[in-house]
Amino acid sequence: MKKLKKIEVKGLAIITFEKNTFDFISLTDIAKYKDSERTNYVIQNWMRTRSTVEFLGLWEKLHNQNFNSIEFDAFRNESGSNSFSLTPQRWIEKTNAVGLVSKAGRYGGGTYAHKDIAFEFASWISSEFKLYLIKEFQRLKEEENERLALGWDVRRTLTKINYRIHTDAIKEHLIPARLSKEQANIIFASEADLLNTALFGMTAKQWREQNSKKEGNIRDYADVSQLVCLANLETLNAEFIRQGLSASERLLRLNEIAIIQMRSLLGNSGIKKLK
Repeated sequence: MKKLKKIEVKGLAIITFEKNTFDFISLTDIAKYKDSERTNYVIQNWMRTRSTVEFLGLWEKLHNQNFNSIEFDAFRNESGSNSFSLTPQRWIEKTNAVGLVSKAGRYGGGTYAHKDIAFEFASWISSEFKLYLIKEFQRLKEEENERLALGWDVRRTLTKINYRIHTDAIKEHLIPARLSKEQANIIFASEADLLNTALFGMTAKQWREQNSKKEGNIRDYADVSQLVCLANLETLNAEFIRQGLSASERLLRLNEIAIIQMRSLLGNSGIKKLK
């Protein structure tokens, strides 16, 4: 789960977060627009209507293969009657719903819903409020996408900056004549892991063994500071290769340099602007 973020809608601070690629918005905060002191009552009042139960059930059927349709049918049959009541916690527990999330805690506690459901709730609260909520939420996502695009460009650029210098040095000094392409690739891989070990403390294979559920490789999960350091290490390693240093000597030197550079880069204002 990513950290909580806030948007301001009609003077109200609305908390959002991302979980399993889904965007969630606080229903508790939205409910404050109608009644700032009885937000739970507002949410329960909305959930007891038949149209809400049917909407929640349809959303779950579209997005949740573990949704308990039998319990949903029971809620739908009871919904709308004077005696019917439904809380977010009961809905989640009985139907295995994933569109609603109940969080405890002083900061960020309350009921959250997938953005589709949150917009539906906001519409029930106020059509005007819903439009402002959508506008501010879209603005937040656009800003996030811009930062991600910048970060991706920076990452790709930094990893390629010294690639030619690095590979040329390996070709010139480490690959004997008449080696096959497959053998050459093995040498390239070992040099890449030398850099991985110097900076990350492990090889690509070791990282995959420890992170079998993740996609990509160790460098895909590096932050900007590490990528800046990695670009520097590639240049230095190429020079060390030309000097004829052994792999073990280069590893120790690069590790010492990585420690020094990471200490300088972490907290650097210029690096923060790239994140």
